[in-house]
Amino acid sequence: MDLTHSPSNLSLGFLPTPSSPPHRSQISDGSASLQLEPSRSVQAATALQLLDAENGDDNDDDSDVEEFRILGHCIKRKRETESTSSSSSSHPPKRVSAGGEPDMEARRAAVRSWGSQSIESADPDLFEIMEKEKNRQVKGIELIASENFVCKAVMEALGSHLTNKYSEGMPGARYYGGNQFIDEIETLCQQRALAAFGLDPENWGVNVQPYSCTSANFAVYTGLLLPGDRIMGLDTLSGGNTSHGYYTPNGRKVSGASIFFESLPYKVNSQTGYIDYDKLEERALDFRPKILICGGSSYPREWDYARFRQIADKCGAVLLCDMAQTSGLIAAKECVSPFDYCDIVTSTTHKSLRGPRGGIIFYRRGAKPRKRGILLSQGIESEQYELEEKINFAVFPSLQGGPHNNHIAALAIALKQVATPEYKEYMHQVKINAQALACALLRRKCRLITNGTDNHLLLWDLRPLGLSGKNYEKVCEMCHITLNKIVISGDNGTITPGGVRIGTPAMTTRGCLEGDFETIADFLLRAAQIASAIQREHGKLQKTFLKGLQSNNKEIVDLRNRVEAFAGQFAMPGFDI
Repeated sequence: MDLTHSPSNLSLGFLPTPSSPPHRSQISDGSASLQLEPSRSVQAATALQLLDAENGDDNDDDSDVEEFRILGHCIKRKRETESTSSSSSSHPPKRVSAGGEPDMEARRAAVRSWGSQSIESADPDLFEIMEKEKNRQVKGIELIASENFVCKAVMEALGSHLTNKYSEGMPGARYYGGNQFIDEIETLCQQRALAAFGLDPENWGVNVQPYSCTSANFAVYTGLLLPGDRIMGLDTLSGGNTSHGYYTPNGRKVSGASIFFESLPYKVNSQTGYIDYDKLEERALDFRPKILICGGSSYPREWDYARFRQIADKCGAVLLCDMAQTSGLIAAKECVSPFDYCDIVTSTTHKSLRGPRGGIIFYRRGAKPRKRGILLSQGIESEQYELEEKINFAVFPSLQGGPHNNHIAALAIALKQVATPEYKEYMHQVKINAQALACALLRRKCRLITNGTDNHLLLWDLRPLGLSGKNYEKVCEMCHITLNKIVISGDNGTITPGGVRIGTPAMTTRGCLEGDFETIADFLLRAAQIASAIQREHGKLQKTFLKGLQSNNKEIVDLRNRVEAFAGQFAMPGFDI
């Protein structure tokens, strides 16, 4: 065989031994060359055969195989075709559409189509459920104290392109690039947060990254405490929050605050419903918590922050206020401010503040006051707060990943509104409405804890009516009134809570005034009458009680129609109805 004219696309090389000159055979067809040492021809043949086997040539049809001999060995390979020749070139062929044009534009169009679909087009099933929830909000009366309706601008920020950016770290110290504008947004949000509560940036700092107030509280614990250290907050059964530490009657640890730290609660007076500050002080001095917490989820009266400061100083505790429920009222100066007395203040960013769902932490910075109480009166005047670095590090990287930039932008919008006269007028109306509703219920012989309210919420004790909060909540839900069951101080547990919590921010946002809450009081009393009638017929046990809540119950249908007609009079911010 004439090797110089045999077509080949193989390229092999074996180095010669120093002891003998190599015998060189050359194959040249423009695409292959072979350089072999005679003494290693067997190795070369073996290598070629292995290469041949690896490419699966033994399975090819004989018509697609050609043979040639090198140094006495038979070599098989696939015949070179037009397609294999083109595939071996340095530039792969372009994909061509049926029309003969490259399909790149079609692929780009497909991506654009996928990326620009609305929810209705992309996921009709989910869209249908979302529309049902929208109708529920529009047609119902929202009385959950922890809920509110955000404005359109907040919604737009939450659904914006800012959700695309990852920005672990703090402004100016990110773990990713491309955050110059995210830094501007977060810095603006921080400035507005301080301004909303009239805080001097020399004396206060703020972290706007927490995902919720529960995570904000846990970040404070993580930054300032060691596992097993002690905290003290209002008992959950007295209106406190589980994030302040809570054990069930059988000793089960409910929240992370109780799992990782030791908590001991203080309580309200079971007769008056007010916090018993004397017993609080006694317990605090015995327990010696590292953090003393004021603020709760279901307390309708003002907090005596000055007294808390005295108690915290006596037992050497950091004073933390969780103002999640009343932050909007505090910003509008409708409730006493905790900032004059507390070391740290946390809050949600929705509820009365009317922003997006999330959390926020305010912390003192700079020099500590020389005299803060009995035990601290001998402190060094130049002693500095050391909260900022500990809390920021606890938020990230200890507990969270990248902040939700769309939430931070939405919060910046809400905080800008908080500083306006219109917002202050709104919060004043929230408080007036709560007091109007309380008076309307009291005139109807309903029992309220503390006989009224100083803020945006009130607690209705249903036990005199023979009702449980759970059953009453369910009847209200069937009538398109949403509120939430609560445990009344003195209840044996959370299984059958004895009352409900009612709040006024959401319906005030929709435009309800004092007279409208008189109407709402009538609806609430009518729902109680329906629940009582169902209990008499079916019993108090929820399993049997639910049997009486048929969708065709005439009384429920009638009240639901009245509620929907009433709610339909009021605007819904944020979306068209």
